[in-house]
Amino acid sequence: MQASTFKRSLIALAVAGAFATGAVVADRAGVKGAHAATSPTAAAAVTAPAARPATALPDFADLVARQGPAVVQISVSQNPEKVAARGGRDMPDIENMFPDFPGFPGFRQFPHPPMPDAMPAQGMGSGFIVSADGIILTNAHVVADASEVTVRLTDKREFKAKVLGSDKMTDVAVLKIDARDLPVVKIGNPEATRVGEWVVAIGAPYGLDNTVTSGIVSAKSRSLPGDAAVPFIQTDAAVNPGNSGGPLFNLAGEVIGINSQIFSRSGGFQGLAFAIPIDVAMNVTDQIQQHGKVRHGRLGVTIQEMSSPLAESLGLAKAEGALVASVQKDSAAARAGIEPGDVILKIDGKAVGRSIELPPRVAAAKPGSEVALEVWRDGKAKDVRVTVGTYEDPTTVAAAADGAAKGKLGVAVRPLSADEKKAGELAGGVVVEQVGGAAARAGVRPGDVIVSVNRTPVKSPEQLRELIGKAGKTVALLVQRDDARIFIPVTIG
Repeated sequence: MQASTFKRSLIALAVAGAFATGAVVADRAGVKGAHAATSPTAAAAVTAPAARPATALPDFADLVARQGPAVVQISVSQNPEKVAARGGRDMPDIENMFPDFPGFPGFRQFPHPPMPDAMPAQGMGSGFIVSADGIILTNAHVVADASEVTVRLTDKREFKAKVLGSDKMTDVAVLKIDARDLPVVKIGNPEATRVGEWVVAIGAPYGLDNTVTSGIVSAKSRSLPGDAAVPFIQTDAAVNPGNSGGPLFNLAGEVIGINSQIFSRSGGFQGLAFAIPIDVAMNVTDQIQQHGKVRHGRLGVTIQEMSSPLAESLGLAKAEGALVASVQKDSAAARAGIEPGDVILKIDGKAVGRSIELPPRVAAAKPGSEVALEVWRDGKAKDVRVTVGTYEDPTTVAAAADGAAKGKLGVAVRPLSADEKKAGELAGGVVVEQVGGAAARAGVRPGDVIVSVNRTPVKSPEQLRELIGKAGKTVALLVQRDDARIFIPVTIG
């Protein structure tokens, strides 16, 4: 197929060349003939059309020279048990990038043949340095299920990285390497970015480190299936597996986004790439560094897009805002008096043009803070103040809590849900989601509930991290497994 395509391309080029040559020859012949038949006076009267001023394409060389050294390549070894549970080894950096989107037939990641159980899966991605003391940003899906993360700089130095935390909801992860005086990127303002502006992506597609591609911003505030909390920047800069986690620069050399996803029928680039706005990523980074976890705002409503018929029936002049379809009981919205049928027109004074614009703004709000909503109800606008609730993704908490303790204990945990506490008759404890290292060698399994450490009850992932941090070389974990409780001694020195 490739050979025949290549031959057809050569034939097409040859035909095109023949037409081009013919056009030049014909043009010259025509001019010569016209000159012979026209008087000098008439010839002088003929003037050539005015040439358009030349517009130079942007030169990215200086930008790349300045910012390229702060872009890193990330290699990941993944827990073979977790890979086996997913049905085989993933292609590098593709996990979660090509889901089967409703309404987009063909956008599917097909499974790959399983690798031997004893062989750890390898993945790759990109990242960039935001702090000279070794803080690096990448995608959460790049380091998911990682047993070991290696960062390679452009000067060929390699470092083992610690995952300080990751947030599945925004697909952002924060890494730390033990290094000083590193080159760092400049952080830009995605809000100031306009559709049509040039952008540059730097990353390691298919392991080809520091590959530079360019394009334009195709759209802003895109909402993708399953990613309502992120107002993606859409671009046509070429992004392929391995680019995930790398920076998207504007022409000022500032990072405005983290390359995260593509739509593809083939697994390769087809002109539709999506980046997480850098302000969203930096908010996640600050929370992980300050609190060890990420919290997102939550209203507790189900919304739907407005249409012209709905707007007309509700007395709105045009189809705008987010229509509230339902309100969850005891949620922040319920306590504030939001009702089904309300249309949320503004949040903190900013208009909500489409329903997809509301979830990212709510998710970015600090839990416990108050936001002002303008709501359309019964034919008139109404101001409502809402104290934002908390949305906590269990995976987010697990990754953040595990960041400090994983090197010693080797577990990723999450809090118990209310139903799990009730079913297990537990006052507290944390559920083991991933296990490796010392804990795995001692016999701890995914699904175990760690009830106490050295007879001190464990109430949260944060407390587990603190207890392990203060412990000596050996700890006694009280674990509930099914209906039984057992003590497991774990050597963590």
